[in-house]
Amino acid sequence: MTNLSGTNLNSGAAVGPQGGGMDNPCTFPKYPAYKDSGVEWAGELPVEWQVLKLKRVARLQSGEFITAEAIEEDAQYPVYGGNGLRGYTVAYTHDGEFALIGRQGALCGNINYAEGKFWASEHAVVIYPEKGIVTRWLGELLRSMNLGQYSVSAAQPGLSVERIADLFIPLPSPIEQTQIARFLDYETARIDALIGEQQRLIELLKEKRQAVISHAVTKGLDPTVPMKDSGVEWLGEVPAHWTVTKLKFVTDQVVDCPHETPIYDPDGDYLVIRTADIDQGVLKPEHMYRLDREQYTHRTRRMGLEKNDVVYSREGERWGHAALVPQDDLYALGQRMMQLRVCGSVCPEFFMYQLNSVTTYRQGEVDTVGATAPHVNISTVINYCLMRPPIAEQREISQYLSKTLGGLDCLLGESLEMKGLLQERRSALISAAVTGKIDVRGWQPPASTQAPKLEVAEAV
Repeated sequence: MTNLSGTNLNSGAAVGPQGGGMDNPCTFPKYPAYKDSGVEWAGELPVEWQVLKLKRVARLQSGEFITAEAIEEDAQYPVYGGNGLRGYTVAYTHDGEFALIGRQGALCGNINYAEGKFWASEHAVVIYPEKGIVTRWLGELLRSMNLGQYSVSAAQPGLSVERIADLFIPLPSPIEQTQIARFLDYETARIDALIGEQQRLIELLKEKRQAVISHAVTKGLDPTVPMKDSGVEWLGEVPAHWTVTKLKFVTDQVVDCPHETPIYDPDGDYLVIRTADIDQGVLKPEHMYRLDREQYTHRTRRMGLEKNDVVYSREGERWGHAALVPQDDLYALGQRMMQLRVCGSVCPEFFMYQLNSVTTYRQGEVDTVGATAPHVNISTVINYCLMRPPIAEQREISQYLSKTLGGLDCLLGESLEMKGLLQERRSALISAAVTGKIDVRGWQPPASTQAPKLEVAEAV
């Protein structure tokens, strides 16, 4: 695993010159002299660089409207929206290489590239560089500017093209633009490869986690125990002494989510569990919204959450995820969440693990509705087929899963942390290069590799 702990791009340290690796102790030199740019986010710049408004070096224009029906899976020309490739269509609006800015939505301000013939939708802002401006350099400069901070409208964030065009940017010579673009193409590709490795490991760990849960709650821990046909297609064979039941027969309370949005209070005493705060049996309180007592008591139409209640997400990207409430009188049920309270003959932990199993997910998946925001109906949830081992065995399986998943979660946490560190390093490297904090004019890729060829822009 690559160690990046010694890399400090903010102070001019970065990957080694002449294509040295990210572990190389060498650092890039700085420019001989700097000046105050007058631009807060850019700080000091090399003295030879200019500072101009973006509209002096490029024209920005939103793409053209296209209906959802006109976007196909296998047509001739790609369609790019605010978040990248959306699909394909039979016509094109642009031909060449362009940088695109996401104009609307949660990822507004993100940067993508499009080459050849393509359709730019109305959700993308197309950047038309002036003569002497390198597209890849300009795209990475805009990426480092965090354009999303200039969005307006809280409900549906959006960028004003005029406002973005009025921002000041640092401008090196065309030759330096080309060199910076070559450097970033090569080095970010190396970091992206490492990020990809971490992402694959994260996915494998999540698959392993779910497989461990699913096997334990449907087959038990004793591989020698006699088995029987469960009579349920997606359960297959189960231990002969287990019974198959339905969720509605093992719960005393089933409470649907509140349908109104409460008034959140950052200083409130109650943490609101939303779909974003739950991940396969794990609650993440660090980013939970809060409610004050009045909102919790009088405005939320919900039964109070108690310790060992199970919360279940039934809508959105994380539908089907469940977790256990760890204590009384602290948590509140958020929108798109259900509250489930099991009867006395059922172990809450075992019940929660069953809801997170593949077999239960598949039951809900059959009846999910909605393409952009899938959700499962309450009538489907209460009729989930579940296993009911003896209570002592439920507790034994729960203890086993708690211990085993704890180890997997540690590995998962390490991989997520490394992925985050790599992403931070990528952003820092881009920022350092496009603002002249490091001097890459003498950089060349290793002889064994071939950096992407970029034409040197003609002088303005």
